[in-house]
Amino acid sequence: MTAIQLVQGDITEFPADVVVNAANSSLLGGGGVDGAIHRRGGPDILAACRALRASHYGKGLPTGRAVATTAGRLPARHVVHTVGPVWSATEDRSELLASCYRESLRLAADLGAETIAFPAISTGVYRWPMADAARIALDTVAAHPGPPHTATFVLFGADAYRIFQEAVGRQ
Repeated sequence: MTAIQLVQGDITEFPADVVVNAANSSLLGGGGVDGAIHRRGGPDILAACRALRASHYGKGLPTGRAVATTAGRLPARHVVHTVGPVWSATEDRSELLASCYRESLRLAADLGAETIAFPAISTGVYRWPMADAARIALDTVAAHPGPPHTATFVLFGADAYRIFQEAVGRQ
């Protein structure tokens, strides 16, 4: 069983075996969590992502999938990059968001990780409503048998932290 923890803070400073990046499909960096991970982790992460694009993901990483790279200068062993879905009012993409968490957990287990740190995937520029994203994330991770044995949601900002706390209270 994977234990769940919540922390308010900066995921680029959080020590874990695996840090999850809410990546865009290009794997080449961007804004939000993705940009922060690439900036703090340094050029080794970008080099590894470019190699993935050249070898397996020429058209980019599909939504809901996950791949691993070095963590560069982050306090982690690996970065797992996953592409969350853009929220839609007319199409239910919940399964794609849940897949981001499942695939990241599966890959972390394959890497021998005991700990994993997640951001709130798809809640930034992809506009997924935070309360719904929290419910999907927490339900998906809670259903995972482990390893990893500890999953920490590293939430940027007091609002995200409060919403995730409220969602844990409803589980």
